[in-house]
Amino acid sequence: MTSFLKLVSQLTWRARFPLFAILLAVAAAAQPAGVDVSKRLDDLDKAAKSAQMAGDNAWMLTSSALVLMMTGPGLALFYCGLVRRKNVLGTMMHSFVLMALVTILWAVVGYSLAFSEGSPFLGGLRYLFLNGVGADPNPDYAATIPHQTYMVYQLMFAIITPALISGAFAERMKFSAMLLFMTLWTLIVYFPMAHMVWGKGGFLNGTLGGRVPAWDFAGGTVVHVTSGVSALVCALYLGKRLGYPNESMRPHNLVLSVIGASLLWVGWFGFNAGSAVAAGPLATSAFVATHFATAAAALAWMSAEWLVSKKPSVLGAISGAVAGLVAITPASGFVKPMPALLIGFTAGVVCFFMVSKVKQRFGYDDSLDVFGVHGIGGTLGAIMTGIFATKEVNDLRMGKAMGLVDGDAGQVLNQIVAVLIAWGLAIAGTLIILKICDLVLGVRVDAQQETQGLDLSMHGEEGYNFES
Repeated sequence: MTSFLKLVSQLTWRARFPLFAILLAVAAAAQPAGVDVSKRLDDLDKAAKSAQMAGDNAWMLTSSALVLMMTGPGLALFYCGLVRRKNVLGTMMHSFVLMALVTILWAVVGYSLAFSEGSPFLGGLRYLFLNGVGADPNPDYAATIPHQTYMVYQLMFAIITPALISGAFAERMKFSAMLLFMTLWTLIVYFPMAHMVWGKGGFLNGTLGGRVPAWDFAGGTVVHVTSGVSALVCALYLGKRLGYPNESMRPHNLVLSVIGASLLWVGWFGFNAGSAVAAGPLATSAFVATHFATAAAALAWMSAEWLVSKKPSVLGAISGAVAGLVAITPASGFVKPMPALLIGFTAGVVCFFMVSKVKQRFGYDDSLDVFGVHGIGGTLGAIMTGIFATKEVNDLRMGKAMGLVDGDAGQVLNQIVAVLIAWGLAIAGTLIILKICDLVLGVRVDAQQETQGLDLSMHGEEGYNFES
């Protein structure tokens, strides 16, 4: 009997397959003398771990591709359909070129600054030029996938974040200034914020040695608050487009925007469910929460608009969906389906009034409403995460965060601290970067170029042939 129990205890994966483990142990105990039972059990254990790694790795590579799809073609189509015809290519170019630019920054220094150990506010240089980032797992972040897979998954977040900002200054920023701005913004704002929230020893990462345990499952503060608030600063700094708000600046092709929004909805499953970093129950929970919140937000925005303007617009429905996706991002791995519906519904209504009333009241020209959707939606979602997070969904991360429990008022305070840090870093960093870009290159196109459109004035091409 003692020998039997010893054999069972050697199966490190027995928790996942308890009956199978017992049957194998019985079979092993019945082996004839001379058979190396321990070796067989070790081989079985290795095979089980290999199978788990293969499954998790396949899911994470798929999620990486889904998140990249959110930038191109998702965001590129969503944004380009909302601008005027003369700025279609220039707008799409922002998203596309950032897929290349941020990749190089990430490979050289970005991943190291975000995810290697350093100070509480910025990582070190351990992974400079991706040194030491290979096929072996990094147990600090993901014990069942190659370190390189985790690195490339996080890269896709770094790509889409600055791309979101471009919607605020669409139709009026120099392309050269955009490149410099995005380079500096990624270095000064995104990498430090990513380290503080997700990096080992980061100030807001209570799970991995940080001082304040703020919960941000997939990027509410890191991605959406920073980009949304930075977008507002850009819009205010550059000033209004020529003719705004007196001239009509209606979207030229909402069909493209609907396609883009649909791609964003699908890609966001990689964004949120992929943040479980494994193909397990937590990924399923995040997937369900994401979908439910998005559906609720789309209907909420549409309904609010219907009540106010008497007509439900397509633009309102897709904007609501994006607002729901944004708001559920930090909470997706911490909340159950019904709270997810509530978060989505709240985001749909609040973001609608930010875009339709508050923006109009203050008169700023955030071209594609990045602040109203991402800045406000991300802030709302981050705070509501503290209210509705439950250990039943994510006991591992919550349990390590200084013993906080469901609905803990202290956790709401932690979420507010994280939001305030994200707002402060975004405002200060963006202002400094814009000043530098303005001094070096000048940030805004001249009146003639703006009137002609950025497709021709910046790129010498036309998305639409006006002579045909």
